[in-house]
Amino acid sequence: MTLPAGLPSNLTWQPLQPRERRWAQMGQRPAIAWLTGLSGSGKSTIADAVDRALTEAGRSTMVLDGDNLRQGLNRDLGFTAADRIENIRRAAEAARLMAEAGLVVIVSLISPFRVERAAARAIAGDIPFLEVFIDTPLSVCEARDPKGLYDRARAGKIPNFTGISAPYEAPTEPDLALQTRDHAVTESAQPLIAALLRLSAHAPDRSA
Repeated sequence: MTLPAGLPSNLTWQPLQPRERRWAQMGQRPAIAWLTGLSGSGKSTIADAVDRALTEAGRSTMVLDGDNLRQGLNRDLGFTAADRIENIRRAAEAARLMAEAGLVVIVSLISPFRVERAAARAIAGDIPFLEVFIDTPLSVCEARDPKGLYDRARAGKIPNFTGISAPYEAPTEPDLALQTRDHAVTESAQPLIAALLRLSAHAPDRSA
């Protein structure tokens, strides 16, 4: 495997057992679903519903939620442009590692810029990657405001808030677009559940 440019020349990639052995042992293929949308759009709620449904179907899964990551792995990052880019990079690298282990990984992050989401897809490499747009209008997200963030952002108490004082670039060609306005959670989540069940269907052991 070729290491990314800029890494020290004294590093080498350590060969390990074929990942397909782990996948066969788990009886599933890995996949990454990357949920993007405004705050309050329903990303975390849908991620949880999908996670529960896949677990009930016998899949091994993990959810990487943006708020949870910022309380642990990304706790040292703020909301500057540079920190947002690093936030996405770390989440994508973590998702890739979990997928290599064989998990179906559901990532729930605002990830407001198309270039960042494209970078996440590139990090996923040959792991199946679904960009999932939680397509909820700003007016609906602001009306919900489950965390009271929009009120604070409108009052100028939260700088660089996506959708108010910072831009959000909606996907132009997402792999899936899920509607949450006037839809039950189970109804909104069903297309993603179906897609991940297909992608994670058992892979035969092709290891040498």
